Amino acid sequence: MPNLERYSRSLRQLLLAEERIPLGSQTFSKSRTQYPVGISPLFASKAKGSRIWDLDGNEYVDLVNSLAAITVGYKDRDVDLAVKKQLSKGIIYSLPGILELEVAQLICDLVPSAEMVRFAKNGTDATSGAIRLARAYTGRKHVATCGYHGWQDWSIGTTSRNKGIPAEVSQLSHTFGYNNLESLRKIFSDYSGEVAAVILEPMTLDFPENDFLVEVQKLAKLHGALLIFDETVTGFRFSEGGAQELFGVTPDITTLGKGIANGYPLSVIVGSKSIMKEMEEIFFSGTFGGELLSLAAAKVVLTKHTRKEIVPYLCKTGDLLDRQTQEIILSYGLSEVLQLKGHPTWKILQWHDTKAYSANAIKTLFLQEMFLNGVLIIGSHNVSAAMTNSDISKVIEAYDKTLAVISAGIKKENLLEILQVEPLEPLFKVR
Repeated sequence: MPNLERYSRSLRQLLLAEERIPLGSQTFSKSRTQYPVGISPLFASKAKGSRIWDLDGNEYVDLVNSLAAITVGYKDRDVDLAVKKQLSKGIIYSLPGILELEVAQLICDLVPSAEMVRFAKNGTDATSGAIRLARAYTGRKHVATCGYHGWQDWSIGTTSRNKGIPAEVSQLSHTFGYNNLESLRKIFSDYSGEVAAVILEPMTLDFPENDFLVEVQKLAKLHGALLIFDETVTGFRFSEGGAQELFGVTPDITTLGKGIANGYPLSVIVGSKSIMKEMEEIFFSGTFGGELLSLAAAKVVLTKHTRKEIVPYLCKTGDLLDRQTQEIILSYGLSEVLQLKGHPTWKILQWHDTKAYSANAIKTLFLQEMFLNGVLIIGSHNVSAAMTNSDISKVIEAYDKTLAVISAGIKKENLLEILQVEPLEPLFKVR
């Protein structure tokens, strides 16, 4: 039976929330589609540093970090002070504030592709604005896409979660495989002279192979398409200048978000001046693009990046966590069941079926046990600079206990008996 007492307040809150909010949450990835009801914390009450507390008072080391939006740590003192100072002056004005230029300059100093900057609020805002910009600049309609780029029609229409999206819109976007140059070549062949942009996450599960990013850039240029890097997650995480700096490939346009303001809502489109000047001709404008509390937070975070105070720590922490987790996986003989893939600062968990159990069932049991052992995790290690060696030890201890349960359940063929709820069914495959 589910541990109803441990999560009793969360369960009551969910019943109330679902009367007014679909799924009880504003974000799919924070809802019961990701957190199985009865074995999961469903609502948070507070967070500080590397820790988060649920509505029932249970404390967790947080490896979700607000879907990778927190890089410095919750309630960072420097960020909080800057936001409070700006709050005393005002949140938003009837004219632009000087922070807009100050933050834009910091971004241009850090990100190789940034010569001009436009602000938005969500990653979807930025990627969709970038696509409109590319279409306007090239005069073309079609888009080649790889990875997850938000909820707008042009992107999510290529997935199974496409209800409500006109087929005519979906048919303008075409997916290709990462590290699969031939799949991109086919799109250019099928829609010769019609592709406005190639948009991809420069890295998710796998590192680029055989100069993949370089070859994508060459192919886009050859066919007159713009190259867009969606660095919503990788920006200011893989390096100070993002994955483009790490891999030495500068795209025409870049979108940024998540950790740029340590949890404050801010996303960015950047690119060369010749392309970004087209922003004066298309319509990309929002009341809250220049909202000042988020920009005050971003100025602090970006200044920390110029001093190299964040990324080296993320890499060191991620490396240590990855090595120790891999050792635990190996010790329980689960290498074919669970693999950790990606960059150390954003390590993604890949679950695989066994002869008897689905990957979804095994993952659900993993969540059940990790939550019980004081670690909040969904499907990746989104490390923050607030994580300490003590936090890593806590996570490794939780992995040890959890994988022991999973290993025993597989060997004794009683895994479903240990699992207290029905296995999760994912919305769709994001990556």
